[in-house]
Amino acid sequence: MNRRITVVAAIICCNGSYFATQRGYGEFKDYWEFPGGKVEMGESLIDALKREIMEELDTTISVGRRLTTVEYDYPSFHLTMHCYLCTVVTGGLVLKEHESAAWLTPENLDNVKWLPADRHVVELLIKRV
Repeated sequence: MNRRITVVAAIICCNGSYFATQRGYGEFKDYWEFPGGKVEMGESLIDALKREIMEELDTTISVGRRLTTVEYDYPSFHLTMHCYLCTVVTGGLVLKEHESAAWLTPENLDNVKWLPADRHVVELLIKRV
């Protein structure tokens, strides 16, 4: 396994809830994740996160502190996921690529089927309560 992918994820918070999206495509269709995506060559992590959220959700976010970085080995690649706490500045979180979305409280974060790497973030958020 030589392929390494670096992504960013927005942990969008509002009134004690976190915004989660459900994948509508690919190998992990129907799994839930925190929105974000791949970092392009020469792009900063924060710029990549802002771009991805605008592309996927038609929303401008404010990026706060980094919550965690997850290293996870999927069968065909190694993922490095930089996760940042974020808030919505403008926009309505319009689903352009995802099947569904939900605002989840720490108490109901376990109610959906998370991607394995995102599962680490969920556990961290539950412990923060």
